[in-house]
Amino acid sequence: MSVLSEFKAFAVKGNVVDMAVGIIIGAAFGKIVSSFVGDVIMPPLGLLIGGVDFSDLSVVLRPAEGAAPAVVLAYGKFIQTVIDFIIVAFAIFMGVKAINRLKREEAKAPTLPPTPSKEELLLGEIRDLLKEQNSKPAAPLPVTPDRFV
Repeated sequence: MSVLSEFKAFAVKGNVVDMAVGIIIGAAFGKIVSSFVGDVIMPPLGLLIGGVDFSDLSVVLRPAEGAAPAVVLAYGKFIQTVIDFIIVAFAIFMGVKAINRLKREEAKAPTLPPTPSKEELLLGEIRDLLKEQNSKPAAPLPVTPDRFV
């Protein structure tokens, strides 16, 4: 098997494709959650705590000198990232919880037995006919002059 054919077999496996789709959707979902946190959650939260924007919170450790930039401890960005993580984790938790609930309901739903195939139906009919034949009393043998009873 050539390297190219081995790579093709590997690349088109279901698991690899599923993983790639999951990563792409996860990245898109991450952008959605970041926008949700930054544009929807943080403004009201900042308003509640007095108009503070977390991403602007920082401590200057050393001011800029000439061409050297300032050394800044941006703890507000860290707080923002922690809040993003908590919201993402909660969103994933709620999604998994909903999926698990659907799976439980699906498992509770009664399932119909599979319909028998034509062969199974025919074998069942043959079985029933044989049972019927065996359950009938045997007919007496006719008495003929050459037989002694």
